[in-house]
Amino acid sequence: MRARPPLAMNDYALPNLDPALPPRRSRRWITPLLPALIGMGLCFSPPSPARAQDRLKTMPGYEHFQKVSKEIPGSWKSGAVSVTWAEDGRSLTFQRDGKRWRYRIPERSLELAGTNATTANAPREAQGRRRRVPTTGGERPERGRQFTSSRSPDGQWRAFYKGQNLGLSSTNGGTTNVLAVTTDGSQATRVKYGSANWTYGEELEQTTAIWWSPNSDLVAFYRFDESQVKDYYVTLDETRVQNRLEVETYMKAGATNPVVDLLVYDLKTKQTTKLDARAGQPYDNAATGHYLYGVEWSADGTELLFHRTNRRQNIMEFCAGDPHTGKCRVVVREEWPASWTENLPPIHWLKDGKRFLWASERTGWRNFYLYDLATGFVNTVTAHAFEVEEVVRVDEAAGLLYYLARSGDNPMKLQLHRVSLDGHGDRRLTDPAFNHRVDLAPDAQHFIDVAQTHDQAPTSTLRDAEGRAISELAASDLSKFHTLGLKPVELLHFQAADGSTDLYGMLHFPSDFNPRHKYPLLVSVYAGPATTGASETFTTPNSLTEFGFLVASFDSRSASGRGKQFLDAIYQRLGTVEIDDQAAGVRSLWSRPYLDRGRVGIFGTSYGGTASGLALLRHPEAFHAASVNSAVTDFRNYDSIYTERYMWLPAENLAGYDAGCLATYATNLQGRLLVYYGSADDNVHPANAMQFIRALQRAGKSFEVQVGPDQGHTAVNRDRMMEFFIQSLVLDPTAAVKRK
Repeated sequence: MRARPPLAMNDYALPNLDPALPPRRSRRWITPLLPALIGMGLCFSPPSPARAQDRLKTMPGYEHFQKVSKEIPGSWKSGAVSVTWAEDGRSLTFQRDGKRWRYRIPERSLELAGTNATTANAPREAQGRRRRVPTTGGERPERGRQFTSSRSPDGQWRAFYKGQNLGLSSTNGGTTNVLAVTTDGSQATRVKYGSANWTYGEELEQTTAIWWSPNSDLVAFYRFDESQVKDYYVTLDETRVQNRLEVETYMKAGATNPVVDLLVYDLKTKQTTKLDARAGQPYDNAATGHYLYGVEWSADGTELLFHRTNRRQNIMEFCAGDPHTGKCRVVVREEWPASWTENLPPIHWLKDGKRFLWASERTGWRNFYLYDLATGFVNTVTAHAFEVEEVVRVDEAAGLLYYLARSGDNPMKLQLHRVSLDGHGDRRLTDPAFNHRVDLAPDAQHFIDVAQTHDQAPTSTLRDAEGRAISELAASDLSKFHTLGLKPVELLHFQAADGSTDLYGMLHFPSDFNPRHKYPLLVSVYAGPATTGASETFTTPNSLTEFGFLVASFDSRSASGRGKQFLDAIYQRLGTVEIDDQAAGVRSLWSRPYLDRGRVGIFGTSYGGTASGLALLRHPEAFHAASVNSAVTDFRNYDSIYTERYMWLPAENLAGYDAGCLATYATNLQGRLLVYYGSADDNVHPANAMQFIRALQRAGKSFEVQVGPDQGHTAVNRDRMMEFFIQSLVLDPTAAVKRK
């Protein structure tokens, strides 16, 4: 469950948050939360379109919500533009107000370029070789799954997975030739070739288990021995006359993992070579080599590159293997004994296919380092006490790196930097008071700067190579925003539960906000590792405020962008540290006269569901109602790769696992609780909800349950959730908590 960069949205019924992927039934339960959202960061298939519940239509705030909420998405016109640069970098075109414009830099002139042109390109991608997506000719596989076939770069061969084995087929003169590369894979032995399992796909991003060399002479593939891995069963088609089982080799925390190997088949010699991917390391829980992933070929096809990490995931090595001898060597080694290392740090290859920029947290802050595939470390490129974020461009001719870093006046404000590849002359080129998205011209003499903050809408400006403004191209139009009476979102500053760590949050107000009134509060939460509850992208008020609520989201000491040592606070303590910080965020608002501290609800999905339930149970003084969606109620129920990265083995962290288990606190329930799960959730299994429900029943507690029949990793219908919160916090608040 690698956290992904946050995207800006404002409503509860969320689409898939990863723009590169279509919606899936199984979605990683740990992705970033964007502050203004309800349950942000939950990468899940969206619920069915919200329909008003029977009682909601008669409840306070419903008519006002219906009137105002539909106006919020169109309440402003963004001043963020995407441009198309001329090849020489001397002019650019962009679309604004339905028209296409051309700006000529030498003349400083803006002219109309047409009204029917297509939308301008998205921002130019950073140069350099990326991990190659295999050629398949098909759609992306279901989340957690792998492609079942891969076509060779020359188009002459297709490698395919079938019947637990790897085969090859070619079409020559109309005749299809099929070759069996492996034959000993079978369901009986639980050995398979050319495929991985769900957890490798979900946690380590293995969308394929077949990799062709650039010249199409070699094909690398996985061997998975799952003979010691237990199966997990999910019942599907519960709403049909006849149901069915989905069987998955799902490795639970502390359970046996599969034995994974990398093999290479040579089409010319018809020989298969096994890489010695665990060379020199004992194969046990502490050994480097327990996980093998992040596979790709070197640009010249002479070596197979891969990552390996020990089961504890505090040692990670980037390795190169000889496809003919199987001998492997370490190119980069990362180690962070205090907690975990990043499994897949960004790699940016230079044009020669030998040198690459490597992002590492080895100093406690993510920085860039230059490496050579043959010789290893070359030099440090950045050495900041703040985090670098991404490569924008490498100008190899000039020996310069352009990159974004968290060097603004708070860590959420990304800034453009320029530095020599030898590490000298680092310079920030943007205003630290704003968060920036940039698009660099082909000649690197100018760039487009889209600047914004949480409450200042984007403005697009053309700047020269030193960051000086040349011309403002577009500004946002907030006239309707102000006409509707919408209120800017407030950026919060508060102290974590440790009393010393500075954290951020966001507070949303209804359009008819009156500071003399008392308002109930809803907290939207995700709070998983390396996610955030605050952002410096312009945000419109959350539409749920129009029901008559304040809506807030808070960072925890699990927030991204603050350095590795900051995140270490949650190691082996998931479900405690970040939950205490959510309560601290609520307490920081208690002094506000318009907040009713006795009427606070919290909701979230996936990790946000876990956080919601724990917040209600562990901090009844701060939270009085919770909507808990698709929650991991006990980390022992989740997969080994994700869970052990943050919690280590259950047998060696029993107290930590018990402290993060919702059932531990079932007797504490005082407020109102709504539990939701999908009966077909193969990510966070229904057993999580069942165990929690049983504990609550044994404790004699009253609560509500909503089930999504045949639904996967989803959330309760938005209107049903609001019906629950209005009933609990507005119509009958004394039933949720004894008012103070």
